[in-house]
Amino acid sequence: MSEVEQYVENIEEKWKDSFPALLKVIDQHIPPGFELKIQYGMPSYVVPLTLYPEGYHVDKNTPLPFISLAAQKNYISVYHMGIYADQKLLEWFQNEYPSHMSAKLNMGKSCIRFTNPKNIPYQLMGELASKMTCEEWIKKYEGE
Repeated sequence: MSEVEQYVENIEEKWKDSFPALLKVIDQHIPPGFELKIQYGMPSYVVPLTLYPEGYHVDKNTPLPFISLAAQKNYISVYHMGIYADQKLLEWFQNEYPSHMSAKLNMGKSCIRFTNPKNIPYQLMGELASKMTCEEWIKKYEGE
């Protein structure tokens, strides 16, 4: 069993259907090149060191994170570094959200939170995952 499968197996019952469904839709839409692994204790899509050997921050052994998901007690968190770094992508997401959800958007700088396991905009999250390639994310991360 992979580390990601172990993570999913150990989440609270409340999230047992919605979390794997969200992970699956992101997996189906994320551009090629990203790698799914456990990073910072949660399933994360990262730019592998083979594509970006500089690593993340000051640690050359840590792959560059892009999207991470966590099933917490009161919500599912989706950490999307692209919406943190790209104002246009953030604005696109904020403008699209009301077309998919009646609930108010609950988010921080890079964290989107879903408190109702039956009310997650899977289509929108898949589209968000598809909006930035590894190469585009690397350029954005490097400040280009």
